[in-house]
Amino acid sequence: MSTTNIKSTVEEMIQPYLNEQGFELVDIEYVKEGSNWFLRVYVDKEGGIDIDDCVLISEKLSAKLDENDPIPSVYFLEVSSPGAERPLKKAEDVAKAVGKNVFVTTYEPVNKLKEFEGKLLSFDNGELVIETGKKQHSISYEKVASARLAILF
Repeated sequence: MSTTNIKSTVEEMIQPYLNEQGFELVDIEYVKEGSNWFLRVYVDKEGGIDIDDCVLISEKLSAKLDENDPIPSVYFLEVSSPGAERPLKKAEDVAKAVGKNVFVTTYEPVNKLKEFEGKLLSFDNGELVIETGKKQHSISYEKVASARLAILF
């Protein structure tokens, strides 16, 4: 089974439970590090997620994985918060981040730049407007390679 299929299968397994409990699935990774495979599930909720939430989700997902056994190899399951600099994987995530500091990379240069860090002023009609210093940059969502919240020091 491919990495993409594993991720979508795991999402199908856990999404109903997360919805029922008021959690948001942020991301799923299935990656090999050294000789070990890791299945990482990043979850959040309004007000933030704590260790008890992660334990409950991990136990529920572990039981479902044992029952259905979609992953043929040995792996480590990790359930955690996406962190303070959480990824913005979907357009809905970007919309929720308006007014916050973000870090965005693009597939191709926009205003001769491929990296933007600053305040997300708006996200309308597929256009992000990011204020970096005294400049504003308008970036088509289609050109965004990655985006995450950013902590500015």
